[in-house]
Amino acid sequence: MDFKRDRIYNGWILFGVLLGLSFQIRMDGWQGLYHAAASVLLSFCLFYPVYKIGGLGAGDVKLFMMTGCFLSVNRLLYAAVISFVIGAVFSIVKMISEENYREQMQYLFSYLLDVLCTGQWKLYGENLKQDHSKYKSNKIHFALPICLSVLLGIGGLY
Repeated sequence: MDFKRDRIYNGWILFGVLLGLSFQIRMDGWQGLYHAAASVLLSFCLFYPVYKIGGLGAGDVKLFMMTGCFLSVNRLLYAAVISFVIGAVFSIVKMISEENYREQMQYLFSYLLDVLCTGQWKLYGENLKQDHSKYKSNKIHFALPICLSVLLGIGGLY
């Protein structure tokens, strides 16, 4: 869905949340619900600021929150770190294949320098939105790194 429509539908997120909460209640009773709520809250607190500066899409934040319904806080943190590592690898491969690595790194360092100099966060990639094709080609669909990270956790990596 993320690849085809560039969005993750709320209905699927809600279904996943309900499934995760049901699973937690079944496994650990109301204590499981408490742990799931802690993971969901942590997901929101960690990733909403990243969304606000344009580093993640709203669907990605909601997907992390849904994932928190299934994972403990520790496992969620591992999943988050691993998904960002996978996402970084995907981004590097994409930049190399599209031969715009240097341009992207210059933009990133310019953005970071601007934030450091002004002390204010701004929306990353805002000036690229005027050129829709350039903006679209500079992003990756983060649902796949999240999915792969969770699957690696299920497989025993963490």
